[in-house]
Amino acid sequence: MAQVEKRGGLLRKSSASKKPLKEKVVLMYDEIFMTEDPSKCSPRFWEELFLMKVNLEYLEGKLESLDGEELMKIKDNINCLFQHCIQALGEEHPIRVVNALQTLCALIRGVHQKNKSTSGFDIINMLIGFDKAELCMKNLMESLDSLLCAEGSESLKSLCLKLLLCLVTVTDNISQNTILEYVMINSIFEAILQILSHPPSRREHGYDAVVLLALLVNYRKYESVNPYIVKLSIVDDEATLNSHPEMGLVTTPVSPAPTTPATPLGTTPPSSDVISSVELPLDADVQTSNLLITFLKYSSIVMQDTKDEHRLHSGKLCLIILTCIAEDQYANAFLHDDNMNFRVNLHRMPMRHRKKAADKNLPCRPLVCAVLDLMVEFIVTHMMKEFPMDLYVRCIQVVHKLLCYQKKCRVRLHYTWRELWSALINLLKFLMSNETVLLAKHNIFTLALMIVNLFNMFITYGDTFLPTPSSYDELYYEIIRMHQSFDNLYSMVLRLSTNAGQWKEAASKVTHALVNIRAIINHFNPKIESYAAVNHISQLSEEQVLEVVRANYDTLTLKLQDGLDQYERYSEQHKEAAFFKELVRSISTNVRRNLAFHTLSQEVLLKEFSTIS
Repeated sequence: MAQVEKRGGLLRKSSASKKPLKEKVVLMYDEIFMTEDPSKCSPRFWEELFLMKVNLEYLEGKLESLDGEELMKIKDNINCLFQHCIQALGEEHPIRVVNALQTLCALIRGVHQKNKSTSGFDIINMLIGFDKAELCMKNLMESLDSLLCAEGSESLKSLCLKLLLCLVTVTDNISQNTILEYVMINSIFEAILQILSHPPSRREHGYDAVVLLALLVNYRKYESVNPYIVKLSIVDDEATLNSHPEMGLVTTPVSPAPTTPATPLGTTPPSSDVISSVELPLDADVQTSNLLITFLKYSSIVMQDTKDEHRLHSGKLCLIILTCIAEDQYANAFLHDDNMNFRVNLHRMPMRHRKKAADKNLPCRPLVCAVLDLMVEFIVTHMMKEFPMDLYVRCIQVVHKLLCYQKKCRVRLHYTWRELWSALINLLKFLMSNETVLLAKHNIFTLALMIVNLFNMFITYGDTFLPTPSSYDELYYEIIRMHQSFDNLYSMVLRLSTNAGQWKEAASKVTHALVNIRAIINHFNPKIESYAAVNHISQLSEEQVLEVVRANYDTLTLKLQDGLDQYERYSEQHKEAAFFKELVRSISTNVRRNLAFHTLSQEVLLKEFSTIS
């Protein structure tokens, strides 16, 4: 007996003399692509269709092969197929439901390919028909909601989410996808929330559910009230909001250094890859994991490499989130709570001039210390030719906002502030040594002013939030020790502020901001030199310098600088709308591209429903 091969919907005998035979489902598809109603000659046509295993490749390819005029000729049959798919979702037998879901995926994707340059209204008309759209979409959303909430097959739920992702990503610009109006009216928010609030379903479907929700909350969010944003803003269920512990994160230490995730957002769910590799087996009695800790660890990996556009955008997104956290009163209260201490093992980029910190020596501290560590780490590791100016500005803003909270609430944080001061001074040195190259691309004086004003914050208000008087002394010591850097900065900005060039005004602001730093240097340096001369000491120790500083505070005169503890609050709509629009477009494109045929394969699904009852 001749063997049978299957290719692209054809059944072909091994003998080349015979014509290839088509699968029955393919023959039925061909009938749909005729202008006649296929059920006229075969009353059980639709009933039989959904018992046939879907041939996604053939159906989608057939839709894509037709031109616009040909597609319009069979519009009634396409509408009829769409409506019968929705009806089949209410069937008791799961095989019909599976086949209906798969057929809907192929229909949506195939019609989308023919309508790339047209509006969402054309897609609605082609798939459903304007006159039936409202009722059909209501029935579809209700069926999907029921399937997602039912205690049924996990594979079936997965397919429902895939279908919703197909539907949501019909257009690159999500806000132009008019089909989503029906998804707004017939909300599935509660179904998504239910998935995220139950550990087994969260483990199985959490990634798709979160990506779907992320896309839905971005639909026309600047133009109208988005119900998904409203509902998300009032969710207060802790289990739902902390969905990460069951999503595959492990605590097994991995020896190779983790690399920055290169996979674009919205593609495949993260396994226990980059985050797990920096976890540590720490003391069992110390809490080491919550959602913010996971985010900080993730950020420490993502932000270390910003050389390509995707990674740059990921780093920017992390810093935007940290900016919002640093502005929020309640988040700050949690970050600074002395009774809530954590060990956070951030990834640190290997550098020749510093030793690797011993893992077991990680201190247990308030979470704000980890945020500051992350900012310091970014500052010291990104002084490079392709200078990420925007990220540096955001990084300094996060530090500033945290200091403003500490000053306002008089929080005396026990932190190694000297590491921050040293990082900031080194950044200033980098800006000066690369002045010509950087000025060709960036206004470095904006960043320099922000850095100088951070020092002014410490000088003016440090006595209200630095942990001890000796910390304030150490601030002065660091400024005096690195006085040459501040002198060089002053010379540079003075030179540019006295010229009639484009940087005159920006440089002038830095000149004025340096007044107190220069007053400290000019006040203490002569006294330190005098102390050394009187005591015949060529090189003073740190303690000797501090002794001079403590003895001469009283005669130091500083100017009161206004506005140091003020900042412009984050506003997405006015400043970041373009970034988020492009980010969502990228996610939408990636989701659509990665819902490949194998992703929607029936093999796993049909194993669960191998018998027809």
